[in-house]
Amino acid sequence: MKKKIVIALGGNALGETPKEQLEIVKSTAKRIVDLIEIGNSVVIGHGNGPQVGVINGGMEFAYNNGEKTPYFPFPECGAMSQGYIGYHLQQAIINELKKRKINKNCLTIITQVEVNSKDEAFLNPTKPIGIFYTKEQALELEKQTGYQFMEDAGRGYRRVVPSPKPIKIVELESINQLIDNDNIVITIGGGGIPVVTDNDNYEGIDAVIDKDKSSAKLASDLEADILLILTGVPQVYLNFGKPNAEALKEITVAEAKQYISLDYFAKGSMLPKIEACLEYILNNPKGEAIITSLDKVQEALEGKTGTRIINK
Repeated sequence: MKKKIVIALGGNALGETPKEQLEIVKSTAKRIVDLIEIGNSVVIGHGNGPQVGVINGGMEFAYNNGEKTPYFPFPECGAMSQGYIGYHLQQAIINELKKRKINKNCLTIITQVEVNSKDEAFLNPTKPIGIFYTKEQALELEKQTGYQFMEDAGRGYRRVVPSPKPIKIVELESINQLIDNDNIVITIGGGGIPVVTDNDNYEGIDAVIDKDKSSAKLASDLEADILLILTGVPQVYLNFGKPNAEALKEITVAEAKQYISLDYFAKGSMLPKIEACLEYILNNPKGEAIITSLDKVQEALEGKTGTRIINK
């Protein structure tokens, strides 16, 4: 049975350089086209935390050290990351479609996502972007730049920016039209370019929307059958990384809320994924939310692995 699947790809899983990313997306494309080949309609969202951080840092360095380099605001850096990540994914998927003689189009749509300018997230930046630093490096950069840094799931320190809640996907109607015409759509890159309304006009704002929460919003708005969040592990675990780690195969909304209240999920890692799944399921009770790794996608859809969150 053909299903509409919204896939959320992590920006951290796309490599740290354009060259590395170009190689990684080849295997990503194979897994995505596997789903398309058996008749599913696929919409792809992706993160951009590392990429937008590198772009923004590079642009600021060039501006501060080059007389003729213009200043590039943060929303424009987000748009750049959407473009180049989308280009790599789009190219890899098209090449894979050609190999299998599947006659479909794949395209990237630069996507804006409206947020509330008074969202409390602007008072408490929590979204990690850019590369990892040691504690000493982060403290020095804080002094030099005024940026805020935070430890990220035991992997080091990263710059953090506000992560407001997505309210509206501006290009939703266009995305729907493209899907209805049987296109493969890459959208809400990096969670979407955050915009606010000013006198009925959209205006970019410095932030990064969590891509899982934007993907949940997109999946709800599209009435997708499945929200598929891809991460670095095949299943969600309680006590992850500890001797008493326990894999979760299927959990209810109530169980997920209980685990969240007991702080089982890391804030910079699994927590936003669980929260995104809950939001999607609560808005779309007949849907399925699955968290798994890229290499286990097919097995997860068949119920052999992955973590499925259900509305009970």
